[in-house]
Amino acid sequence: MLNVVSANWDSVPNSPVKQNRIIAAIDIGTNSLHMVVVKIEPTLPSFTMIAKEKETVRLGDRNLETGELKPEVVKKAIACLGRFQGLAKSLEAESIIAVATSAVRESPNGKSFIHTVETELGLNVDLISGQEEARRIYLGVLSGMEFNHQPHVIVDIGGGSTELILGDSQEPRSLTSTKVGAVRLTSEFITSDPVSDQEFQYLKAYARGMLERSIEDVFSHLQENEIPQLVGTSGTIETIAIIHAKEKMGIVPSTLNGYQFSFQDLRTWVTRLRRMNNVERAAVSGMPEKRSEVILAGAIILQEVMSLLNVESIVLCERSLREGVIVDWMLTHGLIDNKLRYQTSIKERNVLKLAQKYHVNLEHSERVATFAASIFDQTQRKLHNWSQDESQLLWASAILHNCGHYISHSAHHKHSYYLIRNGELLGYNETEIEIIANLARYHRKSVPKKKHENYRNLLHKEHRQMVAQLSAILRLAVALDRRQIGAVSHIQCEYAPESKELKILIFAANPEDDCALELWSLDYKKSVFEDVFGVKIVTSLVNLSA
Repeated sequence: MLNVVSANWDSVPNSPVKQNRIIAAIDIGTNSLHMVVVKIEPTLPSFTMIAKEKETVRLGDRNLETGELKPEVVKKAIACLGRFQGLAKSLEAESIIAVATSAVRESPNGKSFIHTVETELGLNVDLISGQEEARRIYLGVLSGMEFNHQPHVIVDIGGGSTELILGDSQEPRSLTSTKVGAVRLTSEFITSDPVSDQEFQYLKAYARGMLERSIEDVFSHLQENEIPQLVGTSGTIETIAIIHAKEKMGIVPSTLNGYQFSFQDLRTWVTRLRRMNNVERAAVSGMPEKRSEVILAGAIILQEVMSLLNVESIVLCERSLREGVIVDWMLTHGLIDNKLRYQTSIKERNVLKLAQKYHVNLEHSERVATFAASIFDQTQRKLHNWSQDESQLLWASAILHNCGHYISHSAHHKHSYYLIRNGELLGYNETEIEIIANLARYHRKSVPKKKHENYRNLLHKEHRQMVAQLSAILRLAVALDRRQIGAVSHIQCEYAPESKELKILIFAANPEDDCALELWSLDYKKSVFEDVFGVKIVTSLVNLSA
């Protein structure tokens, strides 16, 4: 089904896994053409973005009488694809996977367009159905968001169609595609500027009527008492999130992954946008170029989806069809065992990917993570009440605490903060990434202080307390592998509440090793832990050979 130029080893049984394969995926959409170029790391398995490109071509602006793609638009699209192809080749992509969606599959000359692309550029394009488009969108979202086996409805509003997918980490329960999109509805139903009341009401009714069947299919696959979370992807929803964030916070988050806005927020923006003309919409802070022309229709579609589903909020995922094309390619080529495995380890996989990127000594980091988890578990409900969610953040910071060495040994804890904060840690929201980065920042040297900008970025008192306490645990864990040779096999913590004393028993991996440097390092670093938790630490080496 996929038209790709693959390396020969794919068809060779038991051939060795090729490392760091570079793949490009192109989404030929109704409104825009998108491309991502990624480096696949089969051993994780995961992929890292190398380049992202987008151009608004408007293939959906078809001849109203014949429904055909216009010659001038086709020419523009082919020129864009040529540029994409050139960039992918310059980045040494071994395969370029191109898919075409709504506008091309519905146009009488759509197949002629695909043939022209192949003739002029030598680029094979896979024309996919609406349901296949929905399936790959699902794969893309799974690669960037944790579902935790709970039902989620994904809505992807494109230029020519809207995909609704119901899934819960495993096989999708419902895959639907409806012929309502931001470009399609704008070109077919909006002739006034600002939109007239009559056109606005008709647009709402039409979108609602078209979406009802897809919504019914979603509901038919929900079990009793299941309440799904709504996840939004792609241009229309990202634009609404951007303009919402700009007005609410004055800035756009570094990642929209996990960003939420409410149904009431959306209704407010629909009301405001319908009263503006195109020039006024284009002037809205955060509005991307050319998006102002079609944003109202797209926002109306989303409003009707949320109304029909009776949901109060929507959360964003930045991954969608083009990332799903990559995941599908990985599945096809045996680089992922199955979708479930890929989904359940998103967070862990992306932490390890970042560690690999910055040449972290994983053996050392994993020992530190083990010690940190041991201290966390043995002091839980005695010195702290953090849950497994916080333990997972501690694990991530332990794995990445030394990544700043990639920049410089001097002040590497500060460099670790920067690299983690600006890394692509999919599966985590903005707050969680900030916490992980701060934990790594304070694994050595200064304790958290309000004058530190990174610490002030933690807006809630609970999050500041979490960083103070968990970073103190991380300091002890780092000390326990001071020589980075695995000298300590395990530890045992004994807390005496009456004396507020925490005894840490150290078990050496080698009975002949006195672990002097580890004990010295613990003694040097324990004061931060003692201050934070209000205890006194006593350490001793257990000699099992005695």
